Amino acid sequence: MIPVATFWQFTLSKVQFRTKPIPKNHHSLSTPYKPGPVTASAVFAGALLLSSATQAQTSRRLSLPEALKIVVANNRDIRHARIERAVTEADVDEKKELRLPEIDFHASYARITDLTEYRHGLGDKVVTHTIPVIADLTGSAKMPLYTGGKIRYAIRKAQQQEEIAALALMKTENDVKMEATELFFSAYKLMELDKLLQEHIREEEDRLAEVRSFKAHGTVTRNEVLRAELQLSDMRLSRTTNRSNIEIVLHDLHTLLEMPEEVALELDTARLLDGALPVENLHSYLHAALSKDEMRISEKMEAVSETEQRIARAAYLPDIHLFASYGFNYPNYMFFPPDPYLYTLGRVGLEATYSLSNLYKNKTRTHIARMRTEAQQAQTGIVKNRVMDHVFKHHTELKDLLETIPVKEKAVTQATENYRIVKLKYLHQLALITEMLDADNALLQARFDLLTARINTTVKHRRLLYASGQLP
Repeated sequence: MIPVATFWQFTLSKVQFRTKPIPKNHHSLSTPYKPGPVTASAVFAGALLLSSATQAQTSRRLSLPEALKIVVANNRDIRHARIERAVTEADVDEKKELRLPEIDFHASYARITDLTEYRHGLGDKVVTHTIPVIADLTGSAKMPLYTGGKIRYAIRKAQQQEEIAALALMKTENDVKMEATELFFSAYKLMELDKLLQEHIREEEDRLAEVRSFKAHGTVTRNEVLRAELQLSDMRLSRTTNRSNIEIVLHDLHTLLEMPEEVALELDTARLLDGALPVENLHSYLHAALSKDEMRISEKMEAVSETEQRIARAAYLPDIHLFASYGFNYPNYMFFPPDPYLYTLGRVGLEATYSLSNLYKNKTRTHIARMRTEAQQAQTGIVKNRVMDHVFKHHTELKDLLETIPVKEKAVTQATENYRIVKLKYLHQLALITEMLDADNALLQARFDLLTARINTTVKHRRLLYASGQLP
């Protein structure tokens, strides 16, 4: 059987974290205290330090539902997704404003020269005196009546993108909530392991005292004392490593929740594993996965591609606008030579434009839009297969975990009974210290395996809900 230190170092090394542990401040207690005069400034400084220490020791006890509420409200990724959704909502309003008339105002003032005509070459010129000032003040309006559907499809595309942003916000919230849940349960598992290690350390300390008592009476050898001391040291080292891992996970959870630095987290894990998990059949999860946010985003993006294809085809159609203008002009160039009078002139009518160049330029644009639609349809199929595979995988693994829990409970019962028997034999000098330590390690391993299986089952159930789009 492998040494306990090697086993627990290997077990704890499998937990991966994003950040390094925060170094602790070590204060020396060897410097002797020398009393001195107490001044007002010293009292004030002491009060500030006491206030800072009190503030630094502020703690917040959180249950898993409370942590999920906080992460939805505070997380930066979710706030960014909310801003992106607000941008798309404003973009819809901007596209709707394309239906409104465009109103312009124009004003000009200029000095002009006389009019010179060259009738028979540059040598024969005739100069006509003109009014040296020209000015106008004109207002105009132009409203689209028909654009081939460009405005309608632009509004539809903006609305589809707003729906995608709303689904992206939902997906971001689910992603962050799942990450927070996994960190919460990781911290819970490590804290429960710390309790197991602490309990076994107390047993090892009692056993070491017994072995030393046996050694004092000459019933055991020095080697057995050394083995007991080594076992206790390995347990203490494993607990030190585990406590460091707890600090790392809590720091990651603290960062994810965007909690103030002066607030320390305390996890409320009461009744976290209580209650049976409502596991349904695979078909119900697969059916629910068709409405998962990831699937709906891909389908909406496919609809956006189809709308872009319609916008490209609309370029083949003419644009018709209703226009009107009214202005003051000086002088009257409606006659020549111009009359030196201020006059007004208004116009109202229809304007039609058609781009002949689109007949040969728009073919490539339409072809590209059609290929992008086909590519997005293929991407939707890829996303669907991936989602279904994840649901099948998590459902299968969850069923396997549920079946292993009774086996591991039985293993704990057997390991407990084996430990009791070996301990009784050891007290009567019928078993070696190595058998006693092996039984102790087997019991610790069985208890940890059962705890891990229960936690992994709960987390796997939440992952199944996440994969099928049913995460609460």
